[in-house]
Amino acid sequence: MDQTPKRVTRRRVRTRARLLDAAFAVFAAKGYGHVSIEEVCEAAGFSRGAFYSNFATLDELFFALYQERADLIADQVSDALAQDGPDLDVPAAVDRVTEVLLLDVDWLLVKTDFLVHAARDPAVARTLLDHRARLRAAIADRLFRARGHTALPAVLGGAGGAAHAVVAAYDGVTTQLLLDRDVESARAWLEQLLTALLTDGSRIPHSPATGSQPHGGSQPHGGSQPRKGS
Repeated sequence: MDQTPKRVTRRRVRTRARLLDAAFAVFAAKGYGHVSIEEVCEAAGFSRGAFYSNFATLDELFFALYQERADLIADQVSDALAQDGPDLDVPAAVDRVTEVLLLDVDWLLVKTDFLVHAARDPAVARTLLDHRARLRAAIADRLFRARGHTALPAVLGGAGGAAHAVVAAYDGVTTQLLLDRDVESARAWLEQLLTALLTDGSRIPHSPATGSQPHGGSQPHGGSQPRKGS
């Protein structure tokens, strides 16, 4: 008798995961607001009953999908920032963050849909703002704990301001990525921005293999090409 609940639980977890995966593909292809519960169920190979045993509404599924991916990004950033111990080698940490950070166009399409949805629904907006605040707090805490070893540019106003700048840089770069679909340039441009924001700008990495500037960018201050960091 003890085994039955465990089997049901595992099956439900698998069903939920398949529904989320199917919803991700359908939302990315068609956009939130243009997708029905029936389409999600068909893509997942389940009935409406399976859907309603896991989610009350399409909004609930949509938020669960957003939360899953957003938590992944928060974990990626936290793990990358935690590897230096009490010290924080900002350029090295930026390298790690930009190397592992999720830069997926389909995810960005879904995230943008969620942002627009939240802008029209105060309750959803509060949830989204809470998540973004937690992400900034995690970044700010790491930068604050390293303050004795790593000096941040004074213009940022401390670790909290630096965390705002990091999230804003990510938002800007991913908006460009939605338009040009150039992941390599987006990753390189994000690395340049974060390094410039969190240091004195003396160690700015190259753009992609050609050494050209990322889309929409001009040469760094002083007119010289960025040089590869050691």
